[in-house]
Amino acid sequence: MGDTDVTTEPGAPWLIVGLGNPGPEYARNRHNVGFMVADLLAERIGGKFKRAGKAQAQVIEGRIGPPGPANRRVILAKPMSYMNLSGGPVTALRDFYKVPTANIVAVHDELDIDYGVLRLKLGGGDNGHNGLKSMTKAMGPDYHRVRFGIGRPPGRMQVADFVLKDFSAAERKELDYFVDRASDAAEALVIEGLERAQSTYNS
Repeated sequence: MGDTDVTTEPGAPWLIVGLGNPGPEYARNRHNVGFMVADLLAERIGGKFKRAGKAQAQVIEGRIGPPGPANRRVILAKPMSYMNLSGGPVTALRDFYKVPTANIVAVHDELDIDYGVLRLKLGGGDNGHNGLKSMTKAMGPDYHRVRFGIGRPPGRMQVADFVLKDFSAAERKELDYFVDRASDAAEALVIEGLERAQSTYNS
């Protein structure tokens, strides 16, 4: 499925999933930028994450968007299963909250995009990302993605080492700005639809 809008069920909730690894040792890793975006969205909604029972995730329920038809019911989630097992918690939340797969948004780090650059899309492959691989195995590929560029590892550094390291000092100077922009992009995707959000944020 390509980068086009799909017809979703009117009034159905949206599930925005920030991908990352639980635990303080991973909190500022490049691989955890999805958690960072989810945390900022939670601040905007004005809620605190709570454990989601059997789903092995932390969630917040709230609403985003202006009053009226563009207002959306949203569940924010951070899977607590570790990255390569994200599909189980996401599928459990999808089923519990009755979210159409097309109303799921995964926010994740992306190696093949320069640092801070965003790309929004619907469907596609996992490009070696273990969180996406697990989600796609569990429910198919037809969910939305907010891809946050982290760039490729320098020199001969292994990908696994690179993504599990904290952002560099130089990167951290702009990190808050880029996380804020990715949060804006996720909100725009839910409120305005994919094509309009892409025209604004696919820089």
